[in-house]
Amino acid sequence: MFAAILGIGRQLPDIPRSVGSQGAAKPTPVGRSGRVALLCAQGGVHASLGDRLWLTGRIRLDARDELRTRLGSLSANTSDAGLCLEAYARWGEAFTDYIAGDFAFALWDEERQRLLAVRDRLGVRALFQTKTQQAWLVSDSLDWLAAWEAGRPLDEYWIADFLTLGVSREFERTIYRDIKRVPPGHRLRLDDGGLSLRRYWKLDLAEPLYLPRAAAYHERFRELLSRAVSDRLPAGKVGIAMSGGVDSTTLAATAVEVTGNPSRIVAECEHYERLMHIREDHYATLAARHLGIELRIRPADDIAHDPQWRSRSLRTAEPTVARLNAHNMQQVGREMAALSPVWLDGEGPDNALTLERNAYLGWLWRRRSWLKLSQTVLQYGFAKGFSGWRQTLARRTGMRHVPELEPFDVLPPWLREDFAKKLNLAERQKALGLGGDSSHPWHPLAFDSFTSPAWQSYFDDHAFEESLAGFEWRYPFLDLRVLEFMLAVPPVPWGWKKRLIRTSMRGRLPRAVLAREKTPLGCYPEIATMRATGLPSLPEGHGVGRFVDPASLPILAAQDPDLALSLGVYALDDWLAEKCQC
Repeated sequence: MFAAILGIGRQLPDIPRSVGSQGAAKPTPVGRSGRVALLCAQGGVHASLGDRLWLTGRIRLDARDELRTRLGSLSANTSDAGLCLEAYARWGEAFTDYIAGDFAFALWDEERQRLLAVRDRLGVRALFQTKTQQAWLVSDSLDWLAAWEAGRPLDEYWIADFLTLGVSREFERTIYRDIKRVPPGHRLRLDDGGLSLRRYWKLDLAEPLYLPRAAAYHERFRELLSRAVSDRLPAGKVGIAMSGGVDSTTLAATAVEVTGNPSRIVAECEHYERLMHIREDHYATLAARHLGIELRIRPADDIAHDPQWRSRSLRTAEPTVARLNAHNMQQVGREMAALSPVWLDGEGPDNALTLERNAYLGWLWRRRSWLKLSQTVLQYGFAKGFSGWRQTLARRTGMRHVPELEPFDVLPPWLREDFAKKLNLAERQKALGLGGDSSHPWHPLAFDSFTSPAWQSYFDDHAFEESLAGFEWRYPFLDLRVLEFMLAVPPVPWGWKKRLIRTSMRGRLPRAVLAREKTPLGCYPEIATMRATGLPSLPEGHGVGRFVDPASLPILAAQDPDLALSLGVYALDDWLAEKCQC
C-alpha cells in the first residue's frame, strides 16, 4: 500500500493510534516545508528526483522504451516510478498524457508546494482521498483512510447499489460517505487552493478503423497483443488463468511467441467435474499440448463456496460477495503465487468485440454510406456461414430456446420499501443503469461497458485476491493499445463470435479450440454448492435490517440469479458487524 499526508496548517498532524494499528509503516516526512509525509509499504514503490520531487505508489508502465526515447538518454534500469518523475519534470502536469499502464500514485512537488494523485485510465489500481480537520489524505488503502476517524457515516447510495446490482453505479462513491474514490483517468491536485479534480483521459471512439485487407487486421492485432504481453512479463515464469476458450489460450500462445520459451509459461484451468460439463479441461489440454506449456487442472466443484466463511478471519475494506469464498481464494492463490508472481487475465474481448450488428448497420444507413453498408451485409453473411444461419433459423422457428435476460433495473423484493423510497431508487436505477455511457452511435454496448464502474468492482475483487495470496494480476487485453484497436475494428464482421481473434490465431492454436462456441457456465457454482450445504443465515441483531427485510430473502428453491444477488445481503451484514457500524 501507499499513502500521502498533506497538512492543512502547514504542519503534519499527529497520526492517530487507530491508524498505527493498521500494520503499515510510519509515514516519512519529505521536503523542507515539513507539511508532507509519504508512506510506502506492502508492494508500493518510492522514488525521488533531487530534492524537489518525491513519489510513492503502485506503478507498472506500458511502452517504457517509447517513453525513455521521448525523455532522452535515460538508463534502461530507470524504474517505472523514476520514469514518472522524469516525465513530470519534463512536461509538468501534462505528463499524464505520456504515461499508460496500471498505476495509482501520489507525487509531491516541493517547489510548487503541490501534491498530485493520479489513477490509471481504466482504474486497475485503486486510489482514494479524504479530508480531516488537519490534513488531506490520499491512499490506495480504504481501511487506512477509514482508521483516521471512528464512526464514519455510511454512504447509503453505495449500499443501495451494492444490494441491487452488486457494484456502485458511480465511480467516486465508497461505503463511507466522506471518503471518495479518484475516478479512473483522473488527476487530483492538492495545494493551498484546496482540491481540484481533473480528467486527463477519456475513452474516445470516433470512426471505425477500415484497413485495406483482412490480413492487416490480423497482423495489427497480433502485433499489439504481443507488445501488451511483453510489457507485463515478469523475469521468470508467467502464469495464465486459462480456460478452454479462445481468449485465454490466445494469451498463452502470445506469451510463448514473445518469450520463445514455452517452459516459462504455466497455465491453470479450473474445471467443474460434477456441477457442470462444459469440458474446460479438454480444450485447455488441447491448447497446452499444442503450445508445449505446463498446465495444471484444478477441480473446482469443492472450492466454489466456503460454508465456514463466517468463522474465517479474512476481511475486506468494503462489502463484497468475494468475502464468502475468501478462504478458498487464498488457498488457491497461494499455490498460484508459488508458481509465478504474475498471472495474466483474459477479460476484455467479450465486451470489446460485442457484435452490435443493428447499431452499426443503422449508423451506416443514417450516414448514407451505401457502398460500405452493402459490403458489410455481404461480410456478415459470409462470416456467419451456414451453421450461423441455421442457428438463427432455429431461434426464429422456436426450435431452440433462448432465455430472456433479467432486467437489471427491477428492485429486489427483499429491499425495504422505506429505504428504497427515501433514496428514490427506482428512478435512480433507470437514470443511471450500469453507470456507463450508452450513447455511442455504432458501438453503444461496448462503449457502455468500458465506461461503467462495473470494471472497478472487477479490479477491486482481483486486488483483494492479490492481497490474500501475494501475486499480481495483469490484463493484456485491457492494454489501451489492444483495447482501442478491438473497439475500433468494425463490429461486422469482426465481432461475429470474436472473429478477429479466431482468424488471427489460425495455425497458432488447435482448430478445435478456435472452433469452440462461447460456453458460459451452466449454473452459478456457489449457488449449486449452497443447495447442498445450505444458504448463509443472518445472525441475531443483524445490521442489515434498516436496508432489507430478512423475511423476504429468497429460499433455496428460488431462481439462481435471485439467490446470487441476495448474497450481497449476507456480505453486507458481516461487514457491518465487523466494522461495528450496525
